[in-house]
Amino acid sequence: MQNSDDAGVYKISEDLALIQTVDFFTPIVDDPYWFGQIAAANALSDVYAMGGQPVTAMNLVAFPTKIMEFSVLRKIIQGGLDKLKEADVALVGGHSIEDNELKYGLSVTGFVHPKKYWSKHGLKPGDNLILTKAIGTGIISTAIKGGLTSVHIVEEITQLMATLNKQAALRMKNYPVNACTDITGFGLLGHLAEMVVDSGCSARIESGAVPVIKEAIEFAGMGLFPGGAFKNKQFRLPFVEYSDKVDPLLRDIFFDPQTSGGLLISIPEEYADQALADLRTHNCTKATIIGKIISDQKEKIYVV
Repeated sequence: MQNSDDAGVYKISEDLALIQTVDFFTPIVDDPYWFGQIAAANALSDVYAMGGQPVTAMNLVAFPTKIMEFSVLRKIIQGGLDKLKEADVALVGGHSIEDNELKYGLSVTGFVHPKKYWSKHGLKPGDNLILTKAIGTGIISTAIKGGLTSVHIVEEITQLMATLNKQAALRMKNYPVNACTDITGFGLLGHLAEMVVDSGCSARIESGAVPVIKEAIEFAGMGLFPGGAFKNKQFRLPFVEYSDKVDPLLRDIFFDPQTSGGLLISIPEEYADQALADLRTHNCTKATIIGKIISDQKEKIYVV
C-alpha cells in the first residue's frame, strides 16, 4: 500500500492480504464495561473501513493499579471481549503496563483480498457520499464530562459509539465502493479532506443532509466543543468553502472529533439509492447520502 490509509495492508498471496491496525484511548464514558465495548468497536472499525474482516485482536492496557480497583479493569476487559465475540474476533493475548492514567484499546488483525480492499484514495467524479452514523459524539462526551446530560442521552450516545461498523461493511461489499474511511478524531470534514487531497476532484456536501445528533446541536450552541474540534478546523479549513446559508454551528460540528464513528463511503451514483436502502434495513438506520464528488481539480470541500 503506497498511500497512508486507515490500516496497513500486507499481501500474503494472490488472494490473501493482512490488515493490521491499533488504537487505544482514555475513558470517554464513566461505565467501565461500556468503555471496553466502545474502545473495542473503535479499534475494529479501521478494518471494516478497509473492507476487511477482523479475525484476531490483542488487548492494550495501561492501568493505575495504585488508585483503581482491579474490578474496574475486569469490567473493561469483559466489555471488550463481549464486543469481540459480537464481531466474531478471537482475543489472542495482549500487553499491560502500570500507568497513572487509564487507557484501553486493541491491536487488530484482519483478512482481505489484496485486490479488493477499500482505500480512502479512490474518489471518482459523480460518486455519492454515504455516511452511516450520525455525528456529534465529541460534543456530547464533553457535555457528559460537565454533568449536563440526561441518563437517556448518555445511554443513546454510548450505544451509538459501541455499535460496530460490521453490518455497514458487510452490506457495502455487495456494491462497487470506490473509496471509504471511518469518521473518528479528525471529524467529518477532516476525514473527508484526507480523501479529497491528491484525488484530482472535489466534494460537495449538503449541510442539511448530514445526520447530526439533536442534542449535539443544543450543546454546541452552549459552546461545549472539545478542543480537538477547533484544532481540526484550523488544520483543514483551507480545504473548505461554505455557502452563506450554512449555520455557523454546523461549520464547527462538522469538525467535531468522533469516537467509533460511522463509515464515509464513496459509491457510483447509480448504486447509491439501493445501497442506502440496504444499509437502513441492516442496523444503519441513520445512513444518509450527504453529498457527491464533483469534477473539480481544486480539491476542495464545498459545503452548501
